[in-house]
Amino acid sequence: EYQKRGLSLIVLAGKEYGTGSSRDWAAKGPALLGIKAVIAESFERIHRSNLIGMGMLPLEFLEGESRESLGLSGEELYDIQGVASDLKAGKKLTVKVHPENGGKEKTFQVICRIDTPVELAYYQHGGILQYVLRQLMKK
Repeated sequence: EYQKRGLSLIVLAGKEYGTGSSRDWAAKGPALLGIKAVIAESFERIHRSNLIGMGMLPLEFLEGESRESLGLSGEELYDIQGVASDLKAGKKLTVKVHPENGGKEKTFQVICRIDTPVELAYYQHGGILQYVLRQLMKK
């Protein structure tokens, strides 16, 4: 249904997102489902980089904020602003939340958890595989 509507998916998560999961499939599975971003309270270190390697954007709630504190159900439509223009490691981005029932819009900020220039390059290419293939095609 979301593909028919032209919508991308995101995950709203708690603390240490990705801890205890099968590292390989924990990022591949969501990528295959069409998830484009994860907004979490915090990330398991390796899982965060695996998400980037699969072309997903790891975003972190600001300190003290969570899905619950912001009153997010996951049923809303989300607009993550600033991704297409001038994305940088650690940059604060604004998320606009549009309730599907026509309620009041809200906004909040998140931190882009792309932490290095190499991770930024991977993300901008859609993942590590696409990055490597493009590098090989240049030769």
